[in-house]
Amino acid sequence: MAQAALFDAELPPTGGGVQPAATSAEVQALAARLHQRWGGRLHLGTSSWHFPGWAGWVFARAYPEARLSREGLAAYAQHPLLNTVSLDRAFYRPLEAATYRALAAQVPSHFRFVVKAPALLSDATERDPATGAALRDNPHFLDAEAAVALCARPAAEGLTDKLGVLVWQLSPLPRRWLDDETSLLRRLGALWAAVEAALPPDAQQALELRDPALLTPALAATLKFHGVRPVLGLHDRMPAADAQLPLLRATWPGDLVCRWNLQRGQRYAEARDAWAPFSRFQAEDLPTRQTLVKVVIATLQAGRAAFITVNNKAEGCAPASVLALAAALDTAA
Repeated sequence: MAQAALFDAELPPTGGGVQPAATSAEVQALAARLHQRWGGRLHLGTSSWHFPGWAGWVFARAYPEARLSREGLAAYAQHPLLNTVSLDRAFYRPLEAATYRALAAQVPSHFRFVVKAPALLSDATERDPATGAALRDNPHFLDAEAAVALCARPAAEGLTDKLGVLVWQLSPLPRRWLDDETSLLRRLGALWAAVEAALPPDAQQALELRDPALLTPALAATLKFHGVRPVLGLHDRMPAADAQLPLLRATWPGDLVCRWNLQRGQRYAEARDAWAPFSRFQAEDLPTRQTLVKVVIATLQAGRAAFITVNNKAEGCAPASVLALAAALDTAA
């Protein structure tokens, strides 16, 4: 489906704030069918929303990036297919409850946030802000008390029932942690137990990996014991989607949390520079999309929820990826 055909609809209302793109009757009908079929358990969205190149896809025009970051979420949330978003900014520094509260006020009641826990807590290494190079061990790594104070409690207080998933992304680990799986899993378990007590009843935690060596039966058992979902993490550092399915099966039943971050064979910075301003597909990844459709359908048919967030570096334009995935889900169901 071409972009022009999908967005040739009535113009959005004028006003002083960031305006949403007009959506066609076709897109609205697609969203309505998916919602009716799955009872609102399908959550589709992107990684953040501050991209001027999404003009026509999400926003009425190419607003400045800084303005979209401040004001664009309300317009984003008016798109009929976008009912979740990955709050990636929370990864770079802890956010206060007031910040979460202001974000929650911009979205409707059915909207759910996928929040990335701060790297301050989830990265075993302190890194150079400019280069990402490892500097020293992180003394706050998986600190349960700090996780509650700096992450879980502010997110819970600010987002309340709009908090869908709290994601712990383990950045590439030093060898000593990879060689001591028992200690790592023990610390993760203590963290998850402490955080669980601070979260709203319907929110859940998930673990995203950057080390394939951690895809083990011991991790699966720990995840299942604590009720934490493994993220289907689609990233160049991880195996293809099919190769990650055994971990999902070992922790079944449970909701699906998928972060489609970076196409295999790409480097993050290279894809960012080559594919900006993220206004169109650059390299469609049909095998990954087809696998996702099968996993999402199986999850929803079992009565579970699915949270899928897509990055621009997956195929070149995250809203285009969401639309294509939604259309594929519609025809496959």
